[in-house]
Amino acid sequence: MDKKRLQKYLELIKKLLSCSTDEEINQILLENKNLLDVGFLQTVVTELEKALNEGDESRANRLRYLANVRDKALNSSSSVPKPSATVNVEHNLESLSEEEIQVYLQFLAEVLQITNESGGDTQVVYPLFAANIDKLDANLAEILRLWATSIFEKAEVEEAKYIAIAICEFSNLIQQFPLGNTANNIELAIIGYEVILTIFTKDASPAIWAMTQNNLGAAYWQRIKGDKADNIEKGINRFQNALKVYTRNDFPQDWAMTQNNLGI
Repeated sequence: MDKKRLQKYLELIKKLLSCSTDEEINQILLENKNLLDVGFLQTVVTELEKALNEGDESRANRLRYLANVRDKALNSSSSVPKPSATVNVEHNLESLSEEEIQVYLQFLAEVLQITNESGGDTQVVYPLFAANIDKLDANLAEILRLWATSIFEKAEVEEAKYIAIAICEFSNLIQQFPLGNTANNIELAIIGYEVILTIFTKDASPAIWAMTQNNLGAAYWQRIKGDKADNIEKGINRFQNALKVYTRNDFPQDWAMTQNNLGI
């Protein structure tokens, strides 16, 4: 990316983040439509990843919001692609008809879209979960795994990260969702966490990687399906992975939290 254009993207992002109203944001976007291209979105995603790595949820949510209002300003679609238009999963779901698979795919698309747009707001996402409890099952978990794997193999790096962030938020929410089948909810969370680790690696995104390892550890300890001893062992391994990044000096609070998880 051209350095001068990158600087323009960063300056525009800074200006947008300083806005206090949607009207201000929309006005600035209209005045800078020439900068609202793929490069701008890539820069927003890079800044979003930095914010997540630094544990700055407030900045991350504002950046996520910018990505979405950018799409609206251009009358374009979100960077989270529609699963139904992207990957064929029928071969692994023989028990479902094509129509049933499409229903799951459409629900997955809606969930990721709303999760992304709301910044993981439970007051927005949980009613959608509650209205579709019948779809929070093993079929959705398998569809999520197949779709995400296929997307990540084809997507550009920044697009893959953007999608992975949405899946991460979804996994966090479904893991804590109090309704429906708890066993299915936990399986969905585990699938989501595991698939995004192919994007957020220890070397490239250490803080997000460690956070995901910690969340996976908790999910395995809560897991109902499978052998209990095996789940506990997997949970311990994930917590220990997190501690490879969450050192006492660099991440004292996260280190203490993970140590506490190991002591559960």
